[in-house]
Amino acid sequence: MSKYFEDFNLGDEFQSPGRTVTEADIVNFAGLTGDWSELHVNSEFARKGAFGRRIAHGALTFSISTGLTVRLGLIDDALIAFYGVDRLRFVHPVFIGDTIRVRKRVESKDDKDERSGIIGFRTEVLNQNDQVVLTYQDKVLLKKRG
Repeated sequence: MSKYFEDFNLGDEFQSPGRTVTEADIVNFAGLTGDWSELHVNSEFARKGAFGRRIAHGALTFSISTGLTVRLGLIDDALIAFYGVDRLRFVHPVFIGDTIRVRKRVESKDDKDERSGIIGFRTEVLNQNDQVVLTYQDKVLLKKRG
Protein backbone atom coordinates (compact mmCIF):
# COMPACT_ATOMS: atom_id res chain seq x y z
CA MET A 1 0.00 0.00 0.00
CA SER A 2 1.37 3.37 -1.01
CA LYS A 3 2.42 5.95 1.49
CA TYR A 4 1.54 9.59 1.04
CA PHE A 5 3.53 12.57 2.26
CA GLU A 6 1.87 12.56 5.69
CA ASP A 7 2.64 8.87 6.22
CA PHE A 8 6.41 9.33 6.37
CA ASN A 9 8.31 10.20 9.55
CA LEU A 10 11.91 11.24 9.96
CA GLY A 11 14.03 8.17 10.62
CA ASP A 12 11.68 5.66 8.96
CA GLU A 13 13.70 2.89 7.31
CA PHE A 14 12.86 0.54 4.47
CA GLN A 15 14.77 -2.29 2.82
CA SER A 16 14.16 -3.84 -0.58
CA PRO A 17 14.47 -7.45 -1.63
CA GLY A 18 17.75 -8.40 -3.30
CA ARG A 19 18.64 -8.74 -6.95
CA THR A 20 21.64 -10.54 -8.42
CA VAL A 21 23.66 -8.64 -11.04
CA THR A 22 24.34 -10.81 -14.09
CA GLU A 23 26.61 -10.68 -17.09
CA ALA A 24 23.48 -10.17 -19.20
CA ASP A 25 22.69 -7.03 -17.16
CA ILE A 26 26.12 -5.61 -17.93
CA VAL A 27 26.03 -6.45 -21.65
CA ASN A 28 22.48 -5.14 -22.04
CA PHE A 29 23.35 -1.94 -20.20
CA ALA A 30 26.44 -1.44 -22.36
CA GLY A 31 24.31 -1.89 -25.48
CA LEU A 32 21.63 0.47 -24.23
CA THR A 33 24.01 3.24 -23.18
CA GLY A 34 26.90 2.71 -25.59
CA ASP A 35 29.30 2.41 -22.63
CA TRP A 36 31.49 -0.48 -23.76
CA SER A 37 34.31 0.39 -21.35
CA GLU A 38 36.83 -2.45 -21.17
CA LEU A 39 36.50 -2.58 -17.39
CA HIS A 40 32.92 -3.80 -17.81
CA VAL A 41 33.04 -6.00 -20.90
CA ASN A 42 36.59 -7.34 -21.34
CA SER A 43 37.58 -10.04 -18.86
CA GLU A 44 41.28 -10.03 -19.80
CA PHE A 45 41.56 -6.26 -19.50
CA ALA A 46 39.67 -6.23 -16.18
CA ARG A 47 41.76 -9.10 -14.76
CA LYS A 48 44.84 -6.86 -14.98
CA GLY A 49 43.07 -3.90 -13.38
CA ALA A 50 42.53 -2.70 -9.84
CA PHE A 51 39.61 -5.04 -9.14
CA GLY A 52 40.99 -8.19 -10.78
CA ARG A 53 37.77 -8.86 -12.69
CA ARG A 54 34.94 -7.17 -14.51
CA ILE A 55 32.67 -4.81 -12.58
CA ALA A 56 29.18 -3.50 -13.20
CA HIS A 57 28.79 0.03 -14.48
CA GLY A 58 28.18 2.48 -11.63
CA ALA A 59 25.22 3.87 -13.55
CA LEU A 60 23.84 0.33 -13.88
CA THR A 61 24.05 -0.16 -10.12
CA PHE A 62 22.24 3.16 -9.61
CA SER A 63 19.58 2.17 -12.17
CA ILE A 64 19.02 -1.18 -10.48
CA SER A 65 18.67 0.66 -7.16
CA THR A 66 15.82 2.73 -8.59
CA GLY A 67 14.06 -0.46 -9.69
CA LEU A 68 14.57 -2.05 -6.28
CA THR A 69 13.07 1.07 -4.72
CA VAL A 70 9.99 0.70 -6.92
CA ARG A 71 9.67 -2.91 -5.77
CA LEU A 72 9.17 -1.60 -2.23
CA GLY A 73 5.77 -0.30 -3.38
CA LEU A 74 6.12 2.64 -1.02
CA ILE A 75 4.89 5.48 -3.20
CA ASP A 76 3.28 4.03 -6.33
CA ASP A 77 -0.03 5.87 -5.95
CA ALA A 78 1.38 9.01 -4.35
CA LEU A 79 4.35 9.78 -6.60
CA ILE A 80 4.18 13.03 -8.56
CA ALA A 81 7.84 13.20 -9.62
CA PHE A 82 11.34 12.03 -8.89
CA TYR A 83 12.81 15.26 -7.54
CA GLY A 84 16.55 14.67 -7.74
CA VAL A 85 19.74 13.04 -6.50
CA ASP A 86 22.64 14.51 -4.55
CA ARG A 87 25.93 13.16 -3.23
CA LEU A 88 25.96 10.06 -5.43
CA ARG A 89 29.04 8.03 -4.46
CA PHE A 90 30.26 4.67 -5.76
CA VAL A 91 32.15 3.36 -2.74
CA HIS A 92 32.77 -0.29 -3.65
CA PRO A 93 32.64 -2.22 -6.94
CA VAL A 94 29.74 -4.48 -7.86
CA PHE A 95 30.80 -7.74 -9.49
CA ILE A 96 28.93 -10.19 -11.68
CA GLY A 97 27.08 -12.48 -9.27
CA ASP A 98 26.75 -9.92 -6.46
CA THR A 99 23.29 -9.61 -4.96
CA ILE A 100 22.38 -6.05 -4.08
CA ARG A 101 19.53 -4.50 -2.13
CA VAL A 102 18.47 -0.98 -1.18
CA ARG A 103 18.15 0.50 2.29
CA LYS A 104 16.38 3.87 2.55
CA ARG A 105 16.02 6.18 5.54
CA VAL A 106 13.81 9.27 5.62
CA GLU A 107 16.06 12.26 6.30
CA SER A 108 13.84 15.21 5.41
CA LYS A 109 10.20 16.10 4.99
CA ASP A 110 9.25 19.46 3.50
CA ASP A 111 5.87 20.88 2.57
CA LYS A 112 5.74 22.15 -0.99
CA ASP A 113 2.14 23.34 -1.14
CA GLU A 114 -1.31 22.28 0.07
CA ARG A 115 -1.35 19.24 -2.23
CA SER A 116 2.24 17.98 -2.13
CA GLY A 117 5.46 17.63 -0.19
CA ILE A 118 9.03 16.49 -0.68
CA ILE A 119 10.48 13.46 1.09
CA GLY A 120 14.28 13.18 1.23
CA PHE A 121 15.96 9.81 1.67
CA ARG A 122 19.45 8.65 2.45
CA THR A 123 19.80 5.63 0.22
CA GLU A 124 22.42 2.93 0.49
CA VAL A 125 22.91 0.01 -1.86
CA LEU A 126 24.39 -3.01 -0.08
CA ASN A 127 25.82 -6.25 -1.43
CA GLN A 128 25.35 -9.75 -0.05
CA ASN A 129 28.09 -9.09 2.52
CA ASP A 130 26.26 -6.02 3.91
CA GLN A 131 28.94 -3.83 2.35
CA VAL A 132 27.76 -0.44 1.08
CA VAL A 133 28.54 -0.22 -2.64
CA LEU A 134 26.64 2.96 -3.49
CA THR A 135 25.20 5.80 -1.46
CA TYR A 136 23.15 8.84 -2.39
CA GLN A 137 20.51 11.27 -1.21
CA ASP A 138 17.33 11.36 -3.25
CA LYS A 139 14.07 13.23 -3.11
CA VAL A 140 10.57 12.54 -4.33
CA LEU A 141 7.59 14.83 -4.71
CA LEU A 142 4.53 13.14 -3.25
CA LYS A 143 0.82 13.81 -3.04
CA LYS A 144 -0.77 14.67 0.27
CA ARG A 145 -3.86 12.76 1.29
CA GLY A 146 -5.98 15.85 1.79
